[in-house]
Amino acid sequence: MRMHDLIIRADKIYTPRGPRPGAVVVDAGIITAVLVDDDAVIETVEAVAARTEVRLADDEVLIPGVVDSHVHVNEPGRTEWEGFASATAAAAAGGVTTIIDMPLNSIPPTITPEALEVKRAAASGACSVDVGFWGGAVPQSLGRLLALQTAGVFGFKAFLAPSGVPEFEHLTTAQLHAAAAEIASFDGLLIVHAEDPEVLAHAEAHAAPGDYEGFLASRPDTAEITAIENVISAVRTTGVRAHILHLSSAHALPTIAAAKAEGLPLTVETCPHYLSFAEAEIPVGATQYKCCPPIRSAANREQLWQGLIDGVIDVIASDHSPSTAEMKFAGNGHFAQAWGGIAGLQVSLPAVWTAAAARGLPLESVVAWMCQATADLVGLADRGRIEPGKRADLVAFAPDAPVRVSAAELLHRNPVSAFDGADLIGAVRRTWLAGESAAPATPTAPTTPAEPGAPATPVRGRLLSRP
Repeated sequence: MRMHDLIIRADKIYTPRGPRPGAVVVDAGIITAVLVDDDAVIETVEAVAARTEVRLADDEVLIPGVVDSHVHVNEPGRTEWEGFASATAAAAAGGVTTIIDMPLNSIPPTITPEALEVKRAAASGACSVDVGFWGGAVPQSLGRLLALQTAGVFGFKAFLAPSGVPEFEHLTTAQLHAAAAEIASFDGLLIVHAEDPEVLAHAEAHAAPGDYEGFLASRPDTAEITAIENVISAVRTTGVRAHILHLSSAHALPTIAAAKAEGLPLTVETCPHYLSFAEAEIPVGATQYKCCPPIRSAANREQLWQGLIDGVIDVIASDHSPSTAEMKFAGNGHFAQAWGGIAGLQVSLPAVWTAAAARGLPLESVVAWMCQATADLVGLADRGRIEPGKRADLVAFAPDAPVRVSAAELLHRNPVSAFDGADLIGAVRRTWLAGESAAPATPTAPTTPAEPGAPATPVRGRLLSRP
């Protein structure tokens, strides 16, 4: 009998064909077999042996590790906001096994190959999960994007409105089209923060964004719609593959649906906070909920969920955008003065699952949006699914287990989160990265190895380059 490296047995393994009882066999960090009862191999499942065997608890299921394609780590330069060690520890604790780091708000931003090397040096040896990097399409990097692509970034982020930090400038409409043509020339991926600066300027001039109502009025739906129309125009003209980041306005869904029906290479993401919260639920002065684009109405939230169900929205990513508590609460409840961004990396999986379950949606849909589709977006064909040949990035997840979020107990660098105090369901009990423990089991985890052999220290993540 062959002795394998690891076998994980579970009553539910979330394969691309749906949940099945059986076992996952791992060798050298790769899934070598998925043995499930509907393959008429249940006797074989019981006969297979490994150096380390794990049997999930009755309330646990096995899912692929989350691939979070939208994370702001901020190191170096603003490491007091977040760093690779803290961000990736939080990721592993939340069932996230791969993150793709945004090109801002680090200093320098990732807009040249040299800046990418600075970022990689800061991350080297510090990561609990795998980490890849986005590049930046800013005015000064146009005409030189191929070098950054060759250096290994997964695509290019552009802002169409001011980014909030001076070293990462936004593109004009003409520059957007120039960037799209350049990126299309080497089949790269353009990812866009889509808000129109002229619409924002007009709205801000007529709003008093001190409270949330005023802040919301300063970031209207039309800012997203107009900017998305500009992106679609650039896609239609140049053929560039484009991805709309953090869609918050459901009013843009018809425009997006029409572009997709036209066959344009466009994908769209939304985020856990847009799917979990609504403007009427935000307490007075609670600037931990500030993000751009903003959290909108409850009706808008339900339309975003429908957009996911209909396939108009493709992926869910955290847009983990932390800062220090001093910045997040600057102005003592004044939304215009507080930093915009929500820290939610560690809780993104249970947050989305809680909201999905409340709407009667199955866990396999969450897996599709947060694991499979995000891996496909960034071209990481070796992960995001439990099937032979994929990396053994796996999560023991207890879908019905209650989770009370405490920002002070999260592994993010700063104890600030809009999810603080939330009562969720879905506990991450154990995370494997390439078949090895990516984070220690939680104190409440009933998952136990059937025989000794687990590594004494967690495995370190790899630094990824575009395939």
